[in-house]
Amino acid sequence: MNFDPAVAGPDRHPSSPVHGRAYRIGIGGPVGSGKTALVAALCRALGDELDLAVVTNDIYTTEDADFLRNAGVLDTERIEAVQTGACPHTAIRDDITANLDAVERLEARFPGLALVIVESGGDNLTAVFSRGLADSQIFVVDVAGGDKVPRKGGPGVTTADLLVINKIDLAHQVGADLDVMTSDAHRMRGELPVITQSLVDTPDAPEVAAWVRKQLSA
Repeated sequence: MNFDPAVAGPDRHPSSPVHGRAYRIGIGGPVGSGKTALVAALCRALGDELDLAVVTNDIYTTEDADFLRNAGVLDTERIEAVQTGACPHTAIRDDITANLDAVERLEARFPGLALVIVESGGDNLTAVFSRGLADSQIFVVDVAGGDKVPRKGGPGVTTADLLVINKIDLAHQVGADLDVMTSDAHRMRGELPVITQSLVDTPDAPEVAAWVRKQLSA
């Protein structure tokens, strides 16, 4: 998929064959939208049935990887941390070498690995994954950003394979109209799916986990 260079820059990397390697799902979204919490939920939901691992991206720290390790959602050896040292979108779209290296280390460590989740560092609505890195992308926004976020568009909202509207339990507290947010998301995305969720109410993210299973079965 080649995105509009005016808003996201062209995808410099061709998609690579899926056969013979782990399927890779990228999870991106703005700072604080709940990406790491979603990764943890997916590890809890899928860890007993799938051979999976995780790569996290932070600019200067390993905080997201440390969160997952401390949460005990996976064996610590199944979590690799990438420190991008620059805007997070650079390492998931422009120069994906560090992330591919991390994925390959996990595949060498765990032969037969079925799924690698690559979590981007927090970035803006243009932060999309190269198809050379992620076979499918989930983009996460949350109601605390305001119900205007989906209609602002951007490649993350409009082109990701799945859009997750997160923290819906907070909508009434932050004055966000969830109906408006959801309808705008569907209008901006056409036939592409949208899931609304609260990890407080459904801590194992069942709808997103079901979507991941569907990608793998396909």
